[in-house]
Amino acid sequence: MSNMKTFFKSLLPGIFLFGFTVGTGSVTAMAKAGADYGMSLLWTIFISCAITYFLIHLFGKFTLVTGLTALQSFKKHIHPAVSLFFIVSLTTQVCGSVIGVMGILADVCYEWSKNFIDGGISSLYFAIFFITFVYVIFLIGKTEVFEKVLAIFVAIMSVCFLINFIILMPPAMEILNGMVPNVPDTGSDKNAFLVIASMVGTTVFSGLFILRTILVKEAGWTMADLKTQNRDALFSAFLMFIVSTSIMAAAAGSLFIQGITLTNVTQMIYLLEPLAGAAAVAIFTIGLIAAGVSSQFPNVALLPWLLDDFHQRKPNLKRPSYRIIALVISSLGLIVPIFNAKPIAIMVSSQAFGALLLPATVACISYMGNKKSLMGEYKFSNITNILLALIFIFSLVMSYMSYSGIMSTLQAL
Repeated sequence: MSNMKTFFKSLLPGIFLFGFTVGTGSVTAMAKAGADYGMSLLWTIFISCAITYFLIHLFGKFTLVTGLTALQSFKKHIHPAVSLFFIVSLTTQVCGSVIGVMGILADVCYEWSKNFIDGGISSLYFAIFFITFVYVIFLIGKTEVFEKVLAIFVAIMSVCFLINFIILMPPAMEILNGMVPNVPDTGSDKNAFLVIASMVGTTVFSGLFILRTILVKEAGWTMADLKTQNRDALFSAFLMFIVSTSIMAAAAGSLFIQGITLTNVTQMIYLLEPLAGAAAVAIFTIGLIAAGVSSQFPNVALLPWLLDDFHQRKPNLKRPSYRIIALVISSLGLIVPIFNAKPIAIMVSSQAFGALLLPATVACISYMGNKKSLMGEYKFSNITNILLALIFIFSLVMSYMSYSGIMSTLQAL
């Protein structure tokens, strides 16, 4: 029993990163890809998860070797402005994510509640409930509590989306064809570039790798824990691929075959029922709620973590200033229910913005990892540098797609 407990505990940082990555934003991006293009963009998920594993492993190993987190090393060995750039950029992205996540979560719960109460329960009440729940957990101020609560929601989410995949699974040949890289034709009402960029942005998220170094340092891991770190990174990326594929397949097996474009995630609620029954709708909704809540925990705590890391202080979420910051960021979740904004547009744009940050992240770790004075015998190998160069080129292409997609979306407004 103690061995199982130790093994599970060693996977908590990876589960935490998975919960952070596969939230409502990821569900939105994968569901939209499946609804608009079937399984033809599955290759994007595979490449994104492979890159994510490689970078989680690389950033984690960097901290094991140097004892420094990403922000600390950027501040010390490049320039403090670089660390501040990441703090501001990631906080901006997270704020957009909080707005979109809570908007989608509240909308979905409102639509689902119509099955039980005439007229449904206002989305504003759901938003207030979920914001309060996450904020109360934040007030406890312990990362271990965050990780354990997150693990529960991640388990619920994973089981729900896997069941939906089994119910709505597209033909196996369609899934295999999706592994062949291609960009589908884009109609007047679709934007493949923005969808691809949002899929990459939500999976290969710069904040994920920077947070990884903080979690590794907080766990007290050393080079003796390299195998544990690698296993944890692989487990996290594997879960990302399986769950993301399940979400895409559910949308492909329901909306795409009917030629329905996804403009609002709540469509999934009433479109799934005729195809798969009320049980499938309930499972999908519970999975979506778990995804949203699991991503809100790290979203709210990210800025306090980054600030403590930048100032090289012991993480302390109980600081009064951090509680105010968390309350302000959490309150952004009320924007969609109050002002009736379009959560899916905010969510996709927010995730696509993440693709713009990726080249800077890759460039920084490449520079740091090749400093002999810092890495010693663990200086990046030629193979690692080649892979980083390929990822950098890929990230530039994704940034172009992100920029093109966001511009097209803005022009269409």
